[in-house]
Amino acid sequence: MIATKGQKAGICPSPTGRGWREAPGEGRRFIQMAFLILLLATSAAAQQYEVYAIRYAVIPDFPVSGLIADADKTRKIDIAMMVWLIRGNGRNILVDTGFYRPQFFKNWKVNDFVRPDQAVAKLLKSDVVTDVILTHAHWDHADGTDLFPRAQVWIQKDEYTYYTGEAWQPDGKHGGIEPEDVKELVRANLVGRLHLVDGDQEIAPGIRLYIGGKHTWQSQYVSVATRSGTVVLASDNMYLYENLDKHVPIAQTFDRDSNLRAQDRMKTIAGKPELIIPGHDPAVMTRFPKVVEGVVRID
Repeated sequence: MIATKGQKAGICPSPTGRGWREAPGEGRRFIQMAFLILLLATSAAAQQYEVYAIRYAVIPDFPVSGLIADADKTRKIDIAMMVWLIRGNGRNILVDTGFYRPQFFKNWKVNDFVRPDQAVAKLLKSDVVTDVILTHAHWDHADGTDLFPRAQVWIQKDEYTYYTGEAWQPDGKHGGIEPEDVKELVRANLVGRLHLVDGDQEIAPGIRLYIGGKHTWQSQYVSVATRSGTVVLASDNMYLYENLDKHVPIAQTFDRDSNLRAQDRMKTIAGKPELIIPGHDPAVMTRFPKVVEGVVRID
């Protein structure tokens, strides 16, 4: 209440309407507490984001044993190739950028392909993507980074350092890393668009990055505050829902125990288990409401 002429701050109307009386101390404290709760609720709402899964391709008949450790080698699945869009609070943040270079179509059968920037354009133009979070440097997650030339790029410091250096030495490990993608990361660094994330880090209110489960040298995953609770975008730190449901590590990791620890931690971060989103499970496209063809809203 704003004080008017003849009225003192800390004074409230008498319930009888016969004049003014001092507000009791408890009354003032109640008003202050209510205001604080309202302020916190408003702040929390302001930090909430929309989250979308965008499928840009399908790779058919992928061996499940390449996704889930020790799985039946005869099992096959049509995996979804996805990127994820986080939108809100003046930011359009793309998690991973997919692939588009021609050599990958020679090595893999790819169905229903839409170039990642064109797939994202179902929701917004690629030139308004403000940030790109790379969960790791594999070709199917980082190859399209140059399609978003205005975006700030976020990658784990150890991931960048390893794949721009030691990985290419005689004893290095660079399977799944495309040299042209590495060059693009270096170019982004040279022009000041690259951000090196040192472990767990909040990059915007309500958006936090976490060290992943050693899918690559230093993969990461993302948590996002939404209207439905905290969403965890696991990317390849969890290929399929089956990894989480059966508590089984991914097949492609430097450290199985590390991968399971990452999955366990995701459960403590997510608002509910259903909000932990795997990197390639086609079921993502059916578990959430469809926005347009190939796009669902996760939150």
